[in-house]
Amino acid sequence: MSIFVAKSDGTTEAFDPAKLRASLKRAGAVPDEIHKVVQTVEKDLYSGITTTEIYRRAFAYLRGHKHTAAARYSLKRAVLDFGPSGFPFEVYMAELFRLEGYSASVGQIIQGGCVEHEVDVVLSAKKSTPLSKKKDATSTYVEAKFHNTLGLKTDLKTVLYVKARIDDIRAANPEKQIRGMVVTNTKFTERAVQYASCVGLELLGWEYPLKGNLHDRIEAAQLYPVTALTTLSKGEKMALLNAKKVLCTDLPQNTDLLQQIGVRGRRVDSILEEVGTLCVSGKEI
Repeated sequence: MSIFVAKSDGTTEAFDPAKLRASLKRAGAVPDEIHKVVQTVEKDLYSGITTTEIYRRAFAYLRGHKHTAAARYSLKRAVLDFGPSGFPFEVYMAELFRLEGYSASVGQIIQGGCVEHEVDVVLSAKKSTPLSKKKDATSTYVEAKFHNTLGLKTDLKTVLYVKARIDDIRAANPEKQIRGMVVTNTKFTERAVQYASCVGLELLGWEYPLKGNLHDRIEAAQLYPVTALTTLSKGEKMALLNAKKVLCTDLPQNTDLLQQIGVRGRRVDSILEEVGTLCVSGKEI
């Protein structure tokens, strides 16, 4: 008899241990750890269990045994933890694009044919990049659509207004090559994908496209946010975000900031050690 799991979008699906194993493997857990985590999750499995509860059990085991794997496993939720303003997400995305070879600026006011537009991130290619096979004069205007709840999706109305915005910017700059792009930390609805594909609007979501999605690109760049660090409390993470320190690689150059938010003594060393294994080498030492 199948055990059904309640997903964050309100749907249900049969529990599949292979999906759990795959996510644990991707996080860097070794086979023995994966086996023990699956055993832990399956021990008290019941029909109607939520994906959040399954995540909580797996994360608790990893955090107690392997901090780096726990941080990678929690990456999606770490981005969700940026908070309601969404501003750190824009900063975070700009840094990701810079690491991929773009010139990126945040919160730009761009004149359109009819009105001004505040664009979350403006990109230009400095070298060959995922959006441009060769260096060119193309500018990409990015709408960073942040959600702080797992079940929320970026829908058709978002891509409709982004397309209208791009068309207005193109009208004011007929000599320029201009692309539009929507980035979200969750998923797109099917209609949003269908429309964007039809009109040539780029989409980048947590699991979209199948290859080269946002999750893939964050891991390739090893661009982990401070909210992924298991050695920080929730309050300390929020304090760092309020200080506009989004990346865990910001911390080695700002140890005084750690002290200002109340981190003292050996905890500073523990945090910096996790930064070193997760955000610099990307491997356990």
